Amino acid sequence: MDRYVNTLDSEWYKQRIVGASICALVAFVALFVRLIYLQVVLGEEYQRLSVNNSIRLQIVDPPRGLILDRNGMKLAENRPSFDVSFTPKDAGDTGRVLGDLSVHLEIPSDDLLGRVKNSKGLAAFKPVLLKQDIGRDVLAVVEARKVDLPGVQVNVRLRRNYLYGTSASHVIGYLGEINTEELKGGGFPSLRGGDYIGRFGVERTYEAFLRGEPGGRQVEVNANGQVMRVLSTVAARPGQNVFLTIDRELQQKTEELLEGVVGAAVAVDPQNGHVLSLASSPSFNQNSFVSGIAADSWESLLANPFRPMENKAIQGEYPPGSTFKIITAIAGLEEKVIDETTTFDCAGSLPFGGRDFRCWKKEGHGRVDIRRALTESCDVFFYRVGQRLGVDRLAWYAKACGLGARTGIALDQEARGLIPSSVWKKKRFGVPWQEGETLSVAIGQGYDLTTPLQMALVAASVGNGGTRYRPLILDRVETMEGEVVYQNLTQVAGKIPASPRTLSIVQQGLWSAVNGERGTASRARLKDIEVAGKTGTSQVIGRKESGEDYLPPHLRPHAWFVCYAPAGSPRVAVAVLIENGEHGSSAAGPIAREMVKTYLRKTPAGERGSKDAVQVLAGNG
Repeated sequence: MDRYVNTLDSEWYKQRIVGASICALVAFVALFVRLIYLQVVLGEEYQRLSVNNSIRLQIVDPPRGLILDRNGMKLAENRPSFDVSFTPKDAGDTGRVLGDLSVHLEIPSDDLLGRVKNSKGLAAFKPVLLKQDIGRDVLAVVEARKVDLPGVQVNVRLRRNYLYGTSASHVIGYLGEINTEELKGGGFPSLRGGDYIGRFGVERTYEAFLRGEPGGRQVEVNANGQVMRVLSTVAARPGQNVFLTIDRELQQKTEELLEGVVGAAVAVDPQNGHVLSLASSPSFNQNSFVSGIAADSWESLLANPFRPMENKAIQGEYPPGSTFKIITAIAGLEEKVIDETTTFDCAGSLPFGGRDFRCWKKEGHGRVDIRRALTESCDVFFYRVGQRLGVDRLAWYAKACGLGARTGIALDQEARGLIPSSVWKKKRFGVPWQEGETLSVAIGQGYDLTTPLQMALVAASVGNGGTRYRPLILDRVETMEGEVVYQNLTQVAGKIPASPRTLSIVQQGLWSAVNGERGTASRARLKDIEVAGKTGTSQVIGRKESGEDYLPPHLRPHAWFVCYAPAGSPRVAVAVLIENGEHGSSAAGPIAREMVKTYLRKTPAGERGSKDAVQVLAGNG
């Protein structure tokens, strides 16, 4: 019995061994067949892939969003550019390749080597940008010699194109190449050396909307880094289109009017705060920055005494001159130190503190009330009002009207201006305020400083009945397909501290300044449009007894004019500042008149920006 059992066990083990052997044999045969297939049938293909080729991931740049005006007219778009890049790991002899390439690019080989060295450790396996926008002649040479230039690639990228050169340059801004510190900081994970980001203006403020999201593609490259085929692609997401509140035709007209002078002009919609035009003169060509501005060109811009890189509309701080009399009038009426029947006698000057504070009209204006004082810009009348108010009450009203603080426009480096007070002077200079200084402040001289945008908003607020709006430069953002993804809301910043009666009196004075027989702003008058406004002349230095005609040009007074129109139901408010223009009536008024005419004659009533949504930002002042 035991022998029978042992025999059965032996047979069972033999069957197991035979079965296992057969399985192993089948497996080895399958592996052998597969090996033969790979080595013989596909051997040449896999040898090519393993010896000469590698798989890489490449970034696909997104098209940057367009910048358009309020009516959909393009201001900034994109154009194709041929850029030369270099991947050191594909080059073999880096020095030789860059030496040969330097001849075609007309860049010293040491500069090319330096750029490659600076990129080490920053973005492994990513190409290093050597030169942008090479032009078709250089492109033909590099492509013809690509076998002798391993590691060198020419890529087609989209480059920014500003359609009107210098137009709206301080609003739109420009792009600049991302630097090493920004790349290392991690704030731009999808970008690489040679990429451009917004550096100034709208390009910077709305970078997040405009940039888009990069895509990628998996490619097969040969030993020289040349793409053999595309294996897969993830599409880039284009940037979104930004629609500004700017009216391109008005912007262009404003810039034409400022040509040859140093200054700024602003137009806003009094009913919602939309900035219709914002020009600073002289300007600069944004396209100079597209491929990287040369160092000497940059230094020339910075050294220019007329400051073309300064946005004078929001960064320039100037004494407001007689345009400030609007504030003094409101403060005097509201504080009841005067009323609409109060009169003062103007004999051409006001003796105070041992000196004579002169009126611009040497022979004087005679007996003057508030309306006539605004119409004829009588200095003596406003000296008297300033005396009765004192500097601190004047300062409160000026600040409540939006002066001495940033307006909140979404552009870089906006200035605050300056509204002085007794506390400010004591803190700043360590000495008390003098009563005579109040007289100067009351007519917009002395320490007073404002920007053209601030004064345009003051005019807008007076014209619309007292509402202060935050100035908006962005209207909406749309996808490439036209879907609105962001709509800017009208934002109420506060109210002018003035009763309807006070505003009515001031409005009458401003209307008469343009349309009255003795108005100082008669050169801003239009036949078919009622304009209400105020001239201003702000001194650069104190007046000389010998007269201002003897002053050199750079020391002559600045010329101001602010207005709104139509006077009964304003649709545009304007401020113009001409540096050293001397007289607001002759230098600034005609420019404002043409701006008003251009906008209102092309924009019928009712076609202004939307007021459907209003956001309240602050209370009264």
